[in-house]
Amino acid sequence: MTVQRREKGSSITRVLEIIEAISRAERPMSPAELGFLLDIPKPSIHRLLQQLEADNYVQINMRGLLVPGDRMHSIALGVLHSSRFKALRQAILKNLAETIGETCGIAIPDGIEMIYYDRVQTNWPLRIHLPVGSHTPAWCTASGKLYLSSLPKERRQRIISKLSLDKLARNTLTEPESLESELLTIQKNELGTDNEEFVDGMVACSVPIKDQDGKLFACLFTHAPVIRKSLEALLDFEPVLRQAAIELGDLLKEP
Repeated sequence: MTVQRREKGSSITRVLEIIEAISRAERPMSPAELGFLLDIPKPSIHRLLQQLEADNYVQINMRGLLVPGDRMHSIALGVLHSSRFKALRQAILKNLAETIGETCGIAIPDGIEMIYYDRVQTNWPLRIHLPVGSHTPAWCTASGKLYLSSLPKERRQRIISKLSLDKLARNTLTEPESLESELLTIQKNELGTDNEEFVDGMVACSVPIKDQDGKLFACLFTHAPVIRKSLEALLDFEPVLRQAAIELGDLLKEP
């Protein structure tokens, strides 16, 4: 099939296509690969990428490949947090929290951390206080490990090799090999767990919220103090967690 060259004056369209392509790519692309994919001449793709990098929509990693910048992440965060979806999102979380009897929320990846993006707390007097906006490490939280498990093997192992893997709680995995083995299990089951690995006395589990392409966009989690629920007891609610994750994912697919 012959690809027709775009007319002049379509710079805005090209910029939006670049942002879309980078955000959806399964692996970071080079400028040359992106230009070929979108049929944009080499001088034009470099000029547009330089502007997007200057404006922090796109970043160039150490290998010279393209990855989303902070402003692109902000756009993604805004999708779920828009007023249009807020009431529905809160209703889903509230119903889930009442069913499980524990705090439930949404976490979104941000580099090597996870951001607690939204949540509904239980009314128990004993609860773990992790407010919206909290940044938590990816390697020892249920949502963080779920996110890491979704990454391509080479990228995931490169990230793990650079992490400090500090021992934050009694069961924190501090060896890269042990963490990688755990992530392979999580990848197979698409179910993240935290068995007192982030905070002593707290367990958690997490399932993926997927976008229209079936890729992990965010993580739906629940956590509890062990004196109230063991990890095994929390995992009994996996089916309702997955159903809620599907409902949250459907919000992204609405026109």
